[in-house]
Order: sequence, then C-alpha cells, then structure tokens
Amino acid sequence: MDDEFEGFLETVTPLLRDRRLDELRTLLAGQDAAAIAGLLEREDARDRAVLYRLLRRDQALEAFELLDPGMRAELIGGLREEDVAKVFEELDPDDRAQLIDELPAGVARQLMRGLSPAERELTAPMLGYPRNSVGRFMSTEYVRLAPQLTVGDALSHVRHRGTDAETVYMLPVTSPHRRVLGVVGLRELVMGRSDLLVEELMGEARTAHATDAAEAAARSLVDSGLLAMPIVDSEDRLLGILTVDDAARILEEAEDTDAARQGASEPLGRPYLTTPVLRIVRARVVWLLVLAVSALLTVQVLGIFEATLEQVVTLALFIPLLTGTAGNTGSQAATTVTRALAMGEVRKRDALTVMWREVRVGAFLGGLLGILGFALASLVFDPALGAVIGLTLLFICTLAATVGGLMPILAMAVRADPAVFSTPFISTFCDATSLIIYFLVATWILQLG
Repeated sequence: MDDEFEGFLETVTPLLRDRRLDELRTLLAGQDAAAIAGLLEREDARDRAVLYRLLRRDQALEAFELLDPGMRAELIGGLREEDVAKVFEELDPDDRAQLIDELPAGVARQLMRGLSPAERELTAPMLGYPRNSVGRFMSTEYVRLAPQLTVGDALSHVRHRGTDAETVYMLPVTSPHRRVLGVVGLRELVMGRSDLLVEELMGEARTAHATDAAEAAARSLVDSGLLAMPIVDSEDRLLGILTVDDAARILEEAEDTDAARQGASEPLGRPYLTTPVLRIVRARVVWLLVLAVSALLTVQVLGIFEATLEQVVTLALFIPLLTGTAGNTGSQAATTVTRALAMGEVRKRDALTVMWREVRVGAFLGGLLGILGFALASLVFDPALGAVIGLTLLFICTLAATVGGLMPILAMAVRADPAVFSTPFISTFCDATSLIIYFLVATWILQLG
C-alpha cells in the first residue's frame, strides 16, 4: 500500500467519525475509482453505505464494479431501495449476473423486475447458465458484422452501435443466423481500404461454448493473446463475448481459491480485516475437521507398531521428519501437476506419463535426502539406524511424489476440484504410509521381533 493511499485513509477516518459529510464529499470527488474501492473495502457495512451515497454517479459505478461480488452484495444491503435500483440498472449485464449470484433470491427477483426491458433482455439469458460457466461472465453488449459489408460500411456500423458495446477491438463476423464465421480486429478495419469486404479481412475465430467452465475459457483467451473471444451456443450461434479483462479476473479468483484450498481453507471473498470472525471460522473449520479425522489413521498405525517402538525408542525421534518430508514431497508434486492441468499442459490421458515422471523425480529426491539422512543418523546414532532412515526416505519420497502427481488427475477424472481433493488425501496418505514403510524397514534392518 503506497503512502498516498495511507494518507487518504488517515484523512477520511476523522471526517467519517464526526460525520462531516460535506468535507467527505469534496475529498472523495478528487479520488479515482481504485482508491475509493480500496476505502470501501476497509470500512464496516454502515460506514461503507454512507461513503457510497456521497460519491458522484460515475465514481459510484466505477468503484462498485471494482469490488468483489460478496462485497457488492453487502453494500447493496446497506443502500436505500432507489439507490440500489439505480446502481443495478447501470451495471454491465455480466456484472449484474454475478451480483445476482450473491443476493437473496427475493432481492434478486425484485431487482430484475425493476430493470428496463432492454437491460432485462440483455441480462436474463446469462442467468440460465451454470454458475461457474463462462455464460455467466460473457457480455451480451457487442457489435457484430456481416461478412459482405465493406470496410467503410463496417466502420460506420461500429461508430453507430459501438457506444454501449463492451469492446470494439475484436468484432465477431456472423451469418444472418448469427453463426460465427470469423473475427476481425478494429485495427484491420481502420487500416484496410474502404472498398474491401469484411470477409477478406476476417480471421479464424477462437470460440468457447457458453456452458464451458469459465476458468478453462478464460485460460484459452489469455493464452491466445487476444482481446476478446466470442461465446457461442451448441450450434455455434453468437451469444456474447468474453473480454480479456474479465478473463483475467476469472483467473485471479480461481488462483485465489486454489491457493486457499491448498492451505486447507476456503477463500474469504473479501478483505481479511472486514471479514466477520464467524465467516473466517467457517472457511477453516471444515478442513480442520477433515484433517483431524484423518490423523486418527496415523494414531492407528502407531498403535499397530507400538511394540516396535518399545524395542527401539530412538525410532520415535524421526517420525516428524519422515511424515513431514513425505507430506511436503506429495504436496509439491500435486501443486505442480494441478498447475499443469490448469494451464492445459497435462490431460487425463497423460496419467501414466505423469506417474512414471514422478516416480523418477521422487526416487531422485529420496536418494539425495536418503544419503544425507544416512550420514547424519549414522554419525549421531549408529549405521544401522542410518540405513533405516536413508532407505525410508528413498521409499517414501518415491511413493509420495507418485501419489501426489496422480491425485489431481484422479480428481479431474471424478469431476472434483484438484486443489480440494488433493490436499487432505495426500496429508492422510503420506502420514500413514510413511509410518508403515518406516516401521517395516526398521523391523527388517534392525531384526526386530
């Protein structure tokens, strides 16, 4: 956070506390939308509503669009009914559809009824698609061109229809029945001769179906380096467009979700300091319960090998080292493969290739750690115990890397989130199996009865 924004916050605090609203209105008028959104995120619900009502109309809309969907819904709850209707009417259709997902059903229906017929017609089709599909994020405000238009006529059409469009830098070219034939960039139109036909300039269109996963469509758009992508139905008829800024926001939210779930939590969906304590508890408690239950399996393994531990108490000293190493090795592999899946570098059919690759990676890592473990344990204790630690590290790293690499692919095969599925399973599996391997190796090398 920069010093300028910190100074802005320090100036706002006493004015807001003393309800010096005229001075606040003047101060806010000189701020950009990003600074105002940052301020709104840091205030409680009541003060947030007060500040929002002091904004100019253009500032209010720009700042609202920068807030997270959950924060938008909370702000809506604190505004007067006429303010809510005004904000809802002025939102882009895709932002409107995402806000509806966060609102109570009754409030959402009331707001939809209050929309003008034109805006309701733009928004309603998006609400028929699954919540995480790209159809919920597409914009239905676009300019499309016919292939037989000349460049001159196409530019006139863009000037006439482009005012309310989400973007005019990528223009879909469609048949009379709205089937996507290709796309043409505004640059090509501006630089082309006025008598050329649009079909002579258009290129192949990279499209996504409205029911496709939003993250996959967004990844495809960003990877292509394009500014927008047509969204089509099952018959390739144009429904809307996904812009690169919306795609970037989808990917950012997906990465935040994955990062939270890999840490055995759920994303908060709002700034930490303004998140209610109970919401933070709910975000964490489910995974803690899952991991606590899974830890009982580890306790069971220790109980089975209790006699082995009684014969060589020193074995207990290395349990945290081995379980921690196994868990970290498995998590590293799972994180790497999860990202490769998200980037489209790995498919479900690559499971055997991934498994063989992780077997070799795990064996190499296990060998390096095993040599180090053997040397240190032999110096501090004795070579026999060093051999137990060295071989155990070799075996558990190989197994953990293999299982960690396969878990995200298995999750995708059963239509589960790889980040959600992998974390608790790897933690449980690695703890239990590393102990079993450890005690079996110790029994063999140390000749324990």
